[in-house]
Amino acid sequence: MSRIDAGGLDLKDKVVAINRVTKVVKGGRTLSFAAIVVVGDGAGHVGVGLGKAAETSEAIRKGREDAKKNLVFVSRNENDSVHHDVLGLFGASSVLIKRAKEGTGVIAGGPVRAVMELAGIRNITTKSIGSNNKRNVVNAAIEGLRTIRTPEDVARARGKSVEEILG
Repeated sequence: MSRIDAGGLDLKDKVVAINRVTKVVKGGRTLSFAAIVVVGDGAGHVGVGLGKAAETSEAIRKGREDAKKNLVFVSRNENDSVHHDVLGLFGASSVLIKRAKEGTGVIAGGPVRAVMELAGIRNITTKSIGSNNKRNVVNAAIEGLRTIRTPEDVARARGKSVEEILG
């Protein structure tokens, strides 16, 4: 895990997967690498990126740059969990994200764990359903986090106060 600075954010990055891919050409096989990288500041900002190159270090660098372009903000509650349960869908993968009380920790598989930790979520329970493709699982987790709405957002949409909604 290394630290990078993007637009005033102190971002950390984690490599979720590195795939070795080959392309058959007239002269034989051409080897290259694809890296899935998750970046986050531990305070609500998280993003995922894909980088492809002939060398692993270059693929990771490209993935990091791509992830910085795809940052999303995740609103967290006072327990460093999410405000409500949500199902994130991407491709054939889905990730169920359930809020948890203080002291639960991060209960998540490898790809989803990287997303949750870098987003700054400390108490969460997740379940990956469907395809195990790491790229789709990470994107499903990001999509689920993107759809989370705060009580203030819901109150504003309904034209009520937060106290009336939480009642």
